[in-house]
Order: sequence, then structure tokens, then C-alpha cells
Amino acid sequence: MKPSLAKGTRDFTSLEVSRRKYIINILQKNFELFGFQPLETPSFENLSTLTGKYGEEGDRLIFKILNSSINEAKDEKKVQMQNDFQKALEKPFSSENLTDKALRYDLTVPFARFVAMNHGKLTFPYKRYQIQPVWRADRPQKGRFREFYQCDADVVGSESLWQEVDLVQLYLKSFEELKVSVKIHINNRKVLSGLAEYAGITDKLIDFTVALDKLDKIGKDGVVKELLEREITQESIDKLDFLFSQTDNALQNLELLKSKFKGNETGLKGVEELEFVLTQCQNLGIKSENLVFDITLARGLDYYTGAIFEVKAEGVQMGSIGGGGRYDNLTEVFGVKNIPGIGISFGLDRIYLVLEELNLFPEDATSNVEFLFANFGGNETVEALKLIRQLREKGKSAELYPEPAKIGKQFTYAEKKGIKNLVFLGEEEIKNGNVTFKNLEAGEQKTVSLEEFLG
Repeated sequence: MKPSLAKGTRDFTSLEVSRRKYIINILQKNFELFGFQPLETPSFENLSTLTGKYGEEGDRLIFKILNSSINEAKDEKKVQMQNDFQKALEKPFSSENLTDKALRYDLTVPFARFVAMNHGKLTFPYKRYQIQPVWRADRPQKGRFREFYQCDADVVGSESLWQEVDLVQLYLKSFEELKVSVKIHINNRKVLSGLAEYAGITDKLIDFTVALDKLDKIGKDGVVKELLEREITQESIDKLDFLFSQTDNALQNLELLKSKFKGNETGLKGVEELEFVLTQCQNLGIKSENLVFDITLARGLDYYTGAIFEVKAEGVQMGSIGGGGRYDNLTEVFGVKNIPGIGISFGLDRIYLVLEELNLFPEDATSNVEFLFANFGGNETVEALKLIRQLREKGKSAELYPEPAKIGKQFTYAEKKGIKNLVFLGEEEIKNGNVTFKNLEAGEQKTVSLEEFLG
């Protein structure tokens, strides 16, 4: 059988792994600089933990796991489960017998589950970061995979809007170190709720936000068409037409909202929160071109209750490379109330594609071996291994070519692997206490004392 990869998954070469580590190391360093602590959760959760948290479209993208207890079930139960499975193959079918677990869709809901289970042991505000893979049964395309990594930073146990301000700074500092120019788009779910109330479509809030969130992909006409398909009237859509013609002045746009939200408590609260975050970020020297109020930003996840973020890279055609928001009620679904939270995510795989397209990976982002020792066989091999051990103890990477092959073959191996130096420790070098090595990048060869070489 010809080997193949499952759609939406990838193998990573040593170069790709090294470059991914370069991104992760920068993010991890900044997470810890901002006071976040690491956390890891299982790859799969109970299905009930995940469903109902991501909206209708999100729930459809959850990878469900076939119930593994079928072999342990009693004969009658086993027959029922097998029948259920057969029905599922024939047509859409839902049964608790068939599946009760699923691969995690994101890191936020498992984090909320963790907080709900351990809130009595945690010190609040609790700040955690998490760098792990997630899975979505999505249609694979450029920048969109079925298995990919998320790099999240969340704070729970605080309603302070200074958390929003701090997370904006975390985004900007991290992307500045990655040398990626970005725009952070910000909105507020309370503003979206206020807009729904203003247009008389409060009962269609989810339909409204799901359609609006697609503006970048399908344009105004596409959004209007989808709103109509979701049974939102033309009259309501006309009232919302101003959304598609915003100015570049964020505070001016907020003033327009205030005039439309008179008597609309939820909408006015959202405007107030946005004004605070935008003003304080401005006071900290964050430029308006880096932090943009985007009234059409919806992020179609049901659990957001306040600020919502989306990050886009400049100079490259790519979807969002980061996003997040405030979710003040998430732990309530697990029976624990009054633990507000906010979090952001960095899309590792898309960030990688951006750095690759813009040629922003530094040369030292690869982990090539520094020294390859030529293998001459006999006693020379033993002496080479002794020297290799000393280099490794000093934190320098080194390896021995496995066989005493022709030197040309050993040269070719070193060049193909991108090894910087080929070391010759022959009978003459051992006798004189010297080492001969050739820098394959510069093409220079020299002989130095053993002490100088180990330096």
C-alpha cells in the first residue's frame, strides 16, 4: 500500500521543527515575562465538555472519538452499539452509545474545565499559558489544518480591563520580536449585542455574529445574503448598513455608536469598555495603526462576553494569526460561577507560514550540528569519541561519521546535513596533541592545539 498522510496533517522535517521551536521559544519567554505559568491538558475530553461551547458551526467541526468500550460491553449493549454505528455510516445519526469523547477543539474550554475542577486550589487572578495541538474537522486549505498548535495565554478571576491592555502589549511585544508587522483588531461582544438590540434582532444574535464574522471572506454582499438566509429582515439589515462604512477614527466611530445606543444599556457598556482599552493603550504609546477598532469583528464563538481580538499580519495574504477575547461566564457551564476570564491565542502554524513567506526566519533558527568528526577507524575513532564527549559537555553539538568510509563520502554527508565543520583527528594529530578541522561554509582549513580547539 502506498503511504499517505491524513488530509489536514503534516510531517515536520528537522528544519521545520527547529523553526517552530524558534517561534515557540519567543512566545514562551514572553508568556513568562508577563507572569503566565505553564499548563497542559489531555488531548481528548469528554464530549459533553466540548459541545455547546463553540456555536453551531464549531460543534460540527469537533472530531468525535468512537466509543472504545464496545468490546467491554455486554452482548445486548454491544449489538445496540454496533447497530448505532451502522446507522451513523448510512446517515447523520447521534447516539450516546456511539461516542462520548472528542479531540480538543481549542485550549480555552479544557482550561475552563481545569479551573472549574481546581478553583479551590488556585490563586486568583490565575494566569496560565498553554502550547499544545488541537484538532478540527475542517476543510484543509492554505493556513488551515485539521491538526495544528495553539499557543494560549489566559487570565481568570479578574474583571479588570487592564488585563485587556496587558494582553495587547503581549501581542505587540511578541510579534515585534518575531519581526512581523501586525494589526490587532478589537471589538466587544456587548457592542454586537447592542447592535442586535438596535436592529430588533436580539433573538438572532448568534446568526447575526456568525454572518458578520465572515465579512473579510465573503464581503458585504455575501454577509447581507447570509443574513437574509438566516431570516433577518431587510429592514433590520438596512438599520445596520452603517457598519460597512466606518471611518479610520476609532473614537469617532464609538461616538456614532453612542448616538445609536441611547437607552441601550448593553451596547453603551461595550462602548465604554472599548473606550477605556483604546485610550489606555494610546496612553502607553501604542499607535492607532497597530490597534484598530473593527466594529464588524465578531469571532463566532458563543462564549465571548466582552472584548474580542483578532491579529492580522501586514504584507501577506493570510487569515488571522491570533485571536481571543473575554469570557466572563465560561466556568458556569461546569457549575462554578463568578470566575471571569480573558485570553488570547497565537496561531503557531500560520505564524510559521508568515515568517516563511516574508523570509523572516534567522539563520540560527536551525539546529545544525557544529562538528562532524571524520571516521578513520581503529584507535583514531576512540580518540575522536573522547573529544566529542568533551565538546558535548561544553554544550557544543558533535557527531562521528558511523563508518570509516572514503573521505569524499564523509564530506558529502556533512554538506548535505549543513554541518559547519569537518574535524580530522588522525594519527598525526593525536601524536602532536592537535586537531585539524575545515569550516565548510568558509572553505578554510586549519590545525590548532587541543586546548585551543576545546576553548
